[in-house]
Amino acid sequence: MSDALLEAGERLTPNTPGANADAIAQGIATDVLARVSTVLPRTGGPYPLHAPEIDGNAWRYVKDCLDTGWVSSVGAWVDRFEDMLADITGARHAIATVNGTAALHAALLTVGVKPGDEVLVPSFTFVATANAVSYCGAIPHFVDCEIEGLGIDPAALDAHLAWIGEVQGDTLINRQTGAVIRAMIPVHCYGHPADMAALCEIANRYHLTVIEDSAESLGSRIDETHTGRFGRIGAFSFNGNKTITTGGGGALITDDDLLARRLRHLTTTARTNDGADLVHDMVGYNYRLPNINAALGCAQLETLDHKLAVKRRLSLHYRDAFADATGVQYLSPPSWGESNNWLCALLFDDAPARDQVLTSLNAAGYQCRPFWAPLHSMKMYADCPRASLAVTGHLSACGLTLPSGAGLTSEIKR
Repeated sequence: MSDALLEAGERLTPNTPGANADAIAQGIATDVLARVSTVLPRTGGPYPLHAPEIDGNAWRYVKDCLDTGWVSSVGAWVDRFEDMLADITGARHAIATVNGTAALHAALLTVGVKPGDEVLVPSFTFVATANAVSYCGAIPHFVDCEIEGLGIDPAALDAHLAWIGEVQGDTLINRQTGAVIRAMIPVHCYGHPADMAALCEIANRYHLTVIEDSAESLGSRIDETHTGRFGRIGAFSFNGNKTITTGGGGALITDDDLLARRLRHLTTTARTNDGADLVHDMVGYNYRLPNINAALGCAQLETLDHKLAVKRRLSLHYRDAFADATGVQYLSPPSWGESNNWLCALLFDDAPARDQVLTSLNAAGYQCRPFWAPLHSMKMYADCPRASLAVTGHLSACGLTLPSGAGLTSEIKR
């Protein structure tokens, strides 16, 4: 352990009788700052949470769109981006969209989620997961997550469905609300894969359609299978803060030929005859990714392996730095899968320590953020059905994310 860590450790006395809670939190904050600086030196920075790394052929590919005038939702770069994404994930089909929320919305509509249906979603996720359910006129039904992997907790979910659910034929009914529970959206939080083997087994037993929210998990796998391929459809995001970016953008992947045709039709304003007659056969959505964004995405995908390697290395450095820490743990990838380490994260024993660390790290130039606020605590979702959410509450109160971008490669201490 470095001298800085030893000095910080001497000031950290959580077991001292009568120790002031504020002093304990400050001691933990001093210790955490010292540990983070062993990974990212104080002489560098400031360190953004996750800035985009625009590299490789990005300028050349985007310039091609500008030079040719193909900047909108039709063009060769869209096709190429979809082909590259299908190749990377191993999926039969990839359909590019304007963002990850649009991708989730289209996926839910395509598998038959109807107004009044309930869809199981974790309360611990970005708000877009529940919003996409609401866009369908359906109702988010919040379930708890687990600390390892941060995904939906299979054991807690199974117990909850046994308590409130009743299978009638091939349909699951919520006995408390009378609504059909139609689908489940596991989320691969911060890039860590959820326990899909266990979740899919539960989904099969209860006749639930699985749509994976893979917005944060490009490059994450379980036993060589890419996230997004365990359910019927996987949805990705390529916002500016993701591992690779198209500026704004998203995508859908599926191995189902019929679903792929439906998704492509729905997200292209439901045009018939390639749009030549300007005829549309249903209410569709203008959800296609513009060519200029796809060009940027192609350049980003070409350097994906490098980005993943850098982020894996950064995660390992954080893990080692916090191996013997008191009052806080580094959330390593789960035992069942390989993470893309999109956002590296710490979990504290209590909220005051987390809050003090947030203040200290941000003041020192390390941009950090608290974990998501629980969705069930937000006014538009306060009355939605829910399971017990004890772990969600602890994570939201006691977790934070650390600087995690692939562009930090030159700053990482060796």
